[in-house]
Amino acid sequence: MSKHTKETQPDNPSIALFKSIGLTQAKAAEADKSPKSAAILKRLIDEYSLVSCALDEKRAGLVAALAGQLAKSNSLDASSEKYVLDAILEGKLKSVDQVTAAVKYAETHSMPFDNAEFDKECGVGFSISLEQILEYVTVYIKDNAISGWANLGTTIGGVKSLPELRWASPLEVKNAVEQAFVGNFGPKQAAPAKGKETKKETKPAAKAASASGASSSTTKSVFEEGFLGALHQPGGNPQIHPHLREQHLKATGGAVWTRFPPEPNGYLHIGHSKAIFVNFGYAAFHGGKCYLRYDDTNPEKEEGRYFESILETVRWLGYEPWKITYSSDYFDELYELAVELIRRDKAYVCHCSQEQIKTDRGLKVGKPKPCIHRDRPVAESLAEFEKMKNGGYRPKEANLRMKQDLEDGNPQMWDLTAYRVLDSPHHRTKDKWKIYPTYDFTHCLVDSIENISHSLCTTEFILSRQSYEWLCDAVEVYKPRQSEYGRLNLEGTVMSKRKILALVEEGFVNGWDDPRLYTLIALRRRGVPPGAILSFVSSLGVSTATSNIEINRFEQAVRQYLEGSVARLLMVMQPLKVTIENLPEDHLEWIEKPFHPKVAVLGNTRIPFTRTIYIDADDFRLEDSEDYFRLAPGKTVGLFQAPHPITCTSYKTDSATGKVTELLCRLENGGNIKKPKAFIQWVAEHAASGSPVRIDETRIFHRLFKSDNPPSDFRSDINADSLETVKGAMVEIGFWELARRSIVEARRESRARAEASSASNDGDSLVGKECVRFQGLRIAYFALDKDSRAACLEEEDALASCKQGDYLVLNRIVSLKEDAGKAL
Repeated sequence: MSKHTKETQPDNPSIALFKSIGLTQAKAAEADKSPKSAAILKRLIDEYSLVSCALDEKRAGLVAALAGQLAKSNSLDASSEKYVLDAILEGKLKSVDQVTAAVKYAETHSMPFDNAEFDKECGVGFSISLEQILEYVTVYIKDNAISGWANLGTTIGGVKSLPELRWASPLEVKNAVEQAFVGNFGPKQAAPAKGKETKKETKPAAKAASASGASSSTTKSVFEEGFLGALHQPGGNPQIHPHLREQHLKATGGAVWTRFPPEPNGYLHIGHSKAIFVNFGYAAFHGGKCYLRYDDTNPEKEEGRYFESILETVRWLGYEPWKITYSSDYFDELYELAVELIRRDKAYVCHCSQEQIKTDRGLKVGKPKPCIHRDRPVAESLAEFEKMKNGGYRPKEANLRMKQDLEDGNPQMWDLTAYRVLDSPHHRTKDKWKIYPTYDFTHCLVDSIENISHSLCTTEFILSRQSYEWLCDAVEVYKPRQSEYGRLNLEGTVMSKRKILALVEEGFVNGWDDPRLYTLIALRRRGVPPGAILSFVSSLGVSTATSNIEINRFEQAVRQYLEGSVARLLMVMQPLKVTIENLPEDHLEWIEKPFHPKVAVLGNTRIPFTRTIYIDADDFRLEDSEDYFRLAPGKTVGLFQAPHPITCTSYKTDSATGKVTELLCRLENGGNIKKPKAFIQWVAEHAASGSPVRIDETRIFHRLFKSDNPPSDFRSDINADSLETVKGAMVEIGFWELARRSIVEARRESRARAEASSASNDGDSLVGKECVRFQGLRIAYFALDKDSRAACLEEEDALASCKQGDYLVLNRIVSLKEDAGKAL
């Protein structure tokens, strides 16, 4: 035998048998190593005729794993064994862990098994998306203060041990952890060669992104990969003449220039947050500039309050426009370009009725026909256009239409309107103009005038790209590149300005900032932090697909953001008085507690502990049971962060209603007291320190609509119980310290931003009462509502205590977990 070849030895009978059911050579040899396991595997093959079952390699491996578990099992009868084996053969059990759990279940339960219970205990039918795994990973990283790629291995192990991910694919868990690490710590860097370590420098563009309100680590994958990563380089958009490209690059210095161009005819909603994030974020990431440009070409629907709100909202989200401009800034230039378009015989004045124009454009039949005015002489159209400008026509009596390509299959090339007559004064140009340009005429030309390198918009404008480019080339100006991404839609609500206006005007909600809406001013009032919104949008990524997101997913993103960033306060929603009888009337003990057990930077506070305290009525009941661990007559329970537990000795009731009004308890401050199985909320009565803080109203917002997709008759889908108001909740006195500090810090940060900005911005408009946020321990996240009156918060150096005339209102930002009853 040559030394380069190996003689193949015949398999022993056991290995040959194991291979016959589908095991590989290696797995068969491994199964034969343990005599006890091998004997059980032989028996299974024989008793259940497994050779004839034509098992695939995976299922054969699970049968071998079952034999190994049976070898360790204390006792498993034949029927239980067959049940587990059948679950493997039928494909219900898909992993070794599931087989192990199945054997354990069979050992502790008698036949017949509860099928549903077996499936649950063994992970049968378990399904979880990568996005859901990523949410658990994100929380784990925050809770355990993970920092840096050096902790990758331990993090993967820790996440795999989470009960919620017990049956998740290990590979998907690993991928989710790595994805989260990229998002939090940036791409993994190769270790520098020995002796060649260099100082790490921050990329200027990343600094810009961070300064704009989004961390570079979070935004890097968004702006460098996928849709945004595939965008052209500045100057890479083709031009009709080379000199136009050269002029553009000279003006921009080769940088990214974008714009956010809202119509000032309503308040921005959650969908606009994506457009703000994309336009401002993309420019900032690449060290470029972003305009805020008001598309104010329709004076009939524009109001000053919308202009102010849009700018404030952009700034609230953390962005500062490079320049604030208006389409009306360019009305003179746009008019000259319209005249030039007519001179080139690429526009004409049309006197058709609106109905006739629609008929001629053929949108219903998919085939346009020429307008009877299409071939009128250029000189005649010039004269008519001048007459339009000078007020010679009433609205709808004359329009300037572009002469495009009626043979093209794109309706956006079927002679769109460029100018129309409007008899409305403009908020900026007053009565100067009787004609106003349309969006289709204005948008691309103003993009050109402002040297926009990347005209980023949503996919409903895909067809408009052709007319956008046609018009720029028709007048031979610089042609920006329009690129379209999928818009953000949130299910379970409406975002149409028309529908929201109807909700407001018809009294279904209390204004555009009603926290049940998903306008950005409503989310701000509810207490949702701007960083949570940006984090949510960033996590969705940017692609050409429309994002139809469930409200629950948005709320989960808000929870994750608040988890490690806001203080936790003791709070009772329905106070029940407790008198601790074995404490003297004047007993006072000060307890120092952290604002957050895992976030030391939030600091500490002090709360009193006295003879009289209040607990939540839900934490007491008269009927005790073995599975009930909170307070009941004769039962002992712990108090969060208090020195000792209490035992209920008796109680008082209202003679008329029978309702429990007070508990009499004993403080267990002596002897060997067994650690209680449960700890409950409490606040102390101590008038001298203002404890507890009494909340006049706590507003809990449920879904405004019953359906995930409200019908066109959205009024019929209104949830009549969407607003719940709780009176008389109590919070620990640490609330005042937290509230005052939150407002002071928010003002300081806002003013610093204002000073760094070149635009007029006092900063204080970005600071409202909603910046006072906290978690009511084990209840929900809350924020102070603008309806609150608190004199001590008006002055930064005021003493923090409640005063005559104060009225405190809290909004629930989000529950601590998905609220199953929020829909109805």
